[in-house]
Amino acid sequence: MRPEPDCRLCGLCEGRTKIVLPSGDLNSPVVFVGEAPGEREDLSGRPFVGRSGKLLDAIMEEEGVERSRVMITNTVKCRPPNNRDPTKEEMDACRPFLDHELSGRKVVVGLGKSACRDLLGYEGKMADIANTKMSINILGTDVLFIPTYHPAACIYNRESRDALRTTMRILRDEYLEG
Repeated sequence: MRPEPDCRLCGLCEGRTKIVLPSGDLNSPVVFVGEAPGEREDLSGRPFVGRSGKLLDAIMEEEGVERSRVMITNTVKCRPPNNRDPTKEEMDACRPFLDHELSGRKVVVGLGKSACRDLLGYEGKMADIANTKMSINILGTDVLFIPTYHPAACIYNRESRDALRTTMRILRDEYLEG
């Protein structure tokens, strides 16, 4: 299930250029969920292609995780104005699409606070939950959830970057073998 090309379920449709749909291996057992598309993503229609995406790609490559072997998506499919965090109403509007994307996966990785808020209902510090294996319910089935830092938080913060590297090693060693 995907949004209609002219989706108008929330106000984000007013400023978007393109709906940003998942990329990578759409059948992968591993899914990364970011918060929302940025400017470059809005222009290209692909998630994580801007500055944060380049850092995500670099960390994945350093840790031996191929982007082509995972699916990457966002909690919302359209860019919020001025790159603000998506609202609860906007995330709720896209939630059926996200649930469909996450259904049947082995592990979901929440990249940053917005993804963790949407999928866990968590409002605290990322440092308190990063790389803690948890469970979320997707369409009636429990799925492993690993919260970690958004790549944007890793640009100037070494501890966040190290935690994201740890996430990649966990995925490589435990969920993407072979």
